[in-house]
Amino acid sequence: MSILPIRAYGDPVLKKKAVAVTPEHPGLKELIDNMWETMYKASGLGLAAPQVGESLRIFIIDASPFGDEEPILSDFKKVFINVEILEETGKTWSFNEGCLSFPGLREDISRPPHIRIRYQDEDFNEYEEEYTGLAARIIQHEYDHIEGTLMVDRMMPLKRTLLRKKLNNITKGLVDVDYKMKFPLKKK
Repeated sequence: MSILPIRAYGDPVLKKKAVAVTPEHPGLKELIDNMWETMYKASGLGLAAPQVGESLRIFIIDASPFGDEEPILSDFKKVFINVEILEETGKTWSFNEGCLSFPGLREDISRPPHIRIRYQDEDFNEYEEEYTGLAARIIQHEYDHIEGTLMVDRMMPLKRTLLRKKLNNITKGLVDVDYKMKFPLKKK
């Protein structure tokens, strides 16, 4: 297994809508294994394929660190392929989110608390399931990545303006990070 560089804010792959995955996709199992290794090395809860430079509709989640807050999450570890959010319901709530593509940045993001999704697992078995609370939020965050939507796209314009310098520094690699990253404007 390999640890892949996580793409930083500003990388064009993060803004592209990812393409569907078929069982015949070359190196799919290896990519998923490498994504797990990469996510754990970076101490993340989730990781989407675009974050490692692959514009594919795949993300992985291990929400077990939130098991104390929501016991249902204590063994919540899944691969999601070709996800569709079928429904988002409930009164939106804010939660302080972070993202591996935005090292050092955490912001309150509002999302609906309940979702219904359709997806395939790594064996391409299809599921339709409902999630609430933190599980729903983590799925929504990773789903945004495969749709080309970033955390900053969910912020108010004024907040994005206030964060412009910090965002530019992330793009240039002028941030402290303890995991492997690829910065679009980093000077060699």
